[in-house]
Amino acid sequence: MFLYLTLGTNDLARATRFYDPVMATLGLIRARTEPDEIGYAAAEDTRCRLWITRPYDGKAATVGNGSMPALVAESRAAVDAFHQAALAHGGSDEGAPGLRSYGPSFYACYVRDPDGNKLSAVCEHFPTDQGSPA
Repeated sequence: MFLYLTLGTNDLARATRFYDPVMATLGLIRARTEPDEIGYAAAEDTRCRLWITRPYDGKAATVGNGSMPALVAESRAAVDAFHQAALAHGGSDEGAPGLRSYGPSFYACYVRDPDGNKLSAVCEHFPTDQGSPA
């Protein structure tokens, strides 16, 4: 549905130090580096789907109240790693990894980046050792 998503930053160097290791936990790499933005893509994709950018109008980046991209994680371990990496690189906790009420296998975490943008990593797969519920 979405072609790409952008999140604003007021400090691109700080954002790079946060997003590089955090996105790597989900198999995403920084594929573009421009003077005012960085772009992340899946290793096998040629198009950046997530951009972290200074606002085009030159004003300060602000947080969207109620805005939150939810990123796909291939495993619960990847959700855990995403959360740990975010906290280790200047992010803050908005909800530890765990099952949520949105579905029987909805395993997610919630963090904020150093600019205050809220992010989620979500795995909807059942662990292979448990199978699906009856």
